[in-house]
Amino acid sequence: MKKLLLLLILIGTTLHAQDSTFIEKELSISKFIDGTLLTPTHSKGNTLAILIAGSGPTDRNGNQNFLRNNSLKKLAETLSRNGIATFRYDKRVVKQIKQGTVDKNISFDDFIDDAIAVIDFFKNTASFEKIYVIGHSQGSLIGMIAAQGRASGFISIAGAGQPIDEVITYQVEKTANIYLEDTKRIFKILKSGKTTTQFPVALTSIFNLETQPFMMSWMKYNPKEEIKKLDIPVLILNGTKDLQVSVEEATTLKNAYPEASFGIIKNMNHLMFIIEGDDLENSKSYNESHRNISKKLIEDILSFIN
Repeated sequence: MKKLLLLLILIGTTLHAQDSTFIEKELSISKFIDGTLLTPTHSKGNTLAILIAGSGPTDRNGNQNFLRNNSLKKLAETLSRNGIATFRYDKRVVKQIKQGTVDKNISFDDFIDDAIAVIDFFKNTASFEKIYVIGHSQGSLIGMIAAQGRASGFISIAGAGQPIDEVITYQVEKTANIYLEDTKRIFKILKSGKTTTQFPVALTSIFNLETQPFMMSWMKYNPKEEIKKLDIPVLILNGTKDLQVSVEEATTLKNAYPEASFGIIKNMNHLMFIIEGDDLENSKSYNESHRNISKKLIEDILSFIN
């Protein structure tokens, strides 16, 4: 009797944990890309939003090693509860790390190719009438390039408006001005197509020799120019408490694409969480999975898509 009671409790807990508003399916798009498709159960489900993660070894849920916030998972699930099918995927480097086969020659173009492969996969299935691309942080630039001629609309969340070399130079100027001239010198060398071992130890995390080729492949793309190539509806969003991408970056994108819809969300940080406190609370949120995605962000996205 006790065993039966325990079984009934476990079954009840499992059923309660399942979300009846969408159907979850694991998909393998290519040898590089695995992801999760959420399809709403109570709508026609004719619109798909593809989520593209930011920089680093970020998985489909928005997490990295030792940083678990589930930001992209929360975004995907909330959109799907509101009738928008979503697909989110691990960046290829995540799968490589798990397999112990990290490609040291990986380039920014590989991430663009992966995003294009995902869009084409769903276009070929003809399961959705409209496909929107949502790029977060680094994923904004990847998404706006991949969406060109392929998507029904594009949404940038916390996307930079300047090339990555200008973004990093600005950050160094504000946080470690003593290394500003070194930073400018190194980027000048990289722009010439060469690498260098002549950099301060303090800048190793940015300019170590293994990452320089990737940086070179990334900095050749200018968001201000790439966004102009879009001929689809565009929504640009940013938060006032984003520690990584300033509101000015979003404004730069808006100025480059004046027709875009535009929203600056009060107190939203880089992970799309609302932060009422100071920078310490903001930083701690990067490893806090209990937080909720900004309601205003969801409202803006749904209004734009619908």
